[in-house]
Formats: sequence, C-alpha cells, structure tokens
Amino acid sequence: MTKHMLAGLAAATALAAACQASAQAVPDAKIAVVDLARLLSDCTACKAANTQLQAQQNSLRTSAQSLSTPLETEARSLQTAVTAAKGNPDAALQARITAFQTKQQTAQRQIATQQQTLERNVAYVRQQIGAKAQPIIQQVAQQRGATIAMDKGGTFFAAPSVEITDAVLAQLNAQLPSVSTTAPAQAQAPAATPARTPAQGR
Repeated sequence: MTKHMLAGLAAATALAAACQASAQAVPDAKIAVVDLARLLSDCTACKAANTQLQAQQNSLRTSAQSLSTPLETEARSLQTAVTAAKGNPDAALQARITAFQTKQQTAQRQIATQQQTLERNVAYVRQQIGAKAQPIIQQVAQQRGATIAMDKGGTFFAAPSVEITDAVLAQLNAQLPSVSTTAPAQAQAPAATPARTPAQGR
C-alpha cells in the first residue's frame, strides 16, 4: 500500500512539474486589433467594388420589377375571369391559367439565378480582399511585436495603441488597387458514367 501511495505521489509531482514547465515556456500574448468592417468599406478596391455591386443590385431590382409587373396584371385578369366562371373555368381559361403558371415559374427561376449571381459576386469580392489582407495583417502585426491579431468587431474594448488598421489599410490600398466584381463561372459537374453490366464488361 505504501509503495502504491509513493508511486502515485511521485507521478502527481512529475505531472505538476511538467505543467509548470509548459506554462513557463508559453510567452505572454501581445494583441493587435484590426477593424475589418472599416477595411471592407474604406479600402480603395472596396469602395469601387461596392459601387459596382450596388449597380448590380439595382439592375436586379429593375429586372425583377419588369418581370413581376405584367404578371401581377395578368394574375388580376385571370382572377376576374375565374370569378366570372364561378370557379369552373372552361378549357380556354384553364389553358390561360396553365400558361400563366409557366411564365410565373420561369420568371421566378430567372430572378433566383440573378440573385445567386449577385451573391457569388459579393462573395468573390470578399474572397479577393481577404486573400490579400490576411498576409498584410500578419506582417504588420508582427512588425508591431504582436503575436495575435483580432477583429475589432469581436472585442469589448481595445486601446488605440494596439490598433493597426491604418497601417493595414495603407498597404492594402497599395497592393490591391482594384478587384473583379464578376465571379468566375461555376464548373460544370462531369456527367455520370453509366455503370457497366456484367454482360458489357465481358
């Protein structure tokens, strides 16, 4: 029993010593803060991209309006006709309803496709800016002696002395004067190869 107790005490002592050595080996963290929201709104490339993306948004809104307005007019006309038919439309009216539903579905698909394109363009702009900003943030933070860089939006308080946004913004403007607001086309998925039957394999 005494041997087991001594062995357990020795193991606990060794573990405590190891933990203490590990804690002593980790240096104190020094934090730098970057205002990412400001970068995305104030950088030269960001401003130009935001203007172009806003134009794309306005174009999408105009397109949606041009598609929906005639459909709304036709829907009211059909509703009047269905009401006059007392809920029992003849073949001609039924054909009109079917044609309207087809046009409505086509318009919805068209608007959804345009919306997805805009969302991909926004994501592509952020991707280009992020790819260029990340190494700049790391470099500036290390030059200031920081071991950690954080987004200012995720902090409760940050002293002005630890903020490096201005330095990062200056380098980002110099290295990334513009970005593309048109995302690359999505790759088409390859067609599935039909499975070979045992007979075909011979």
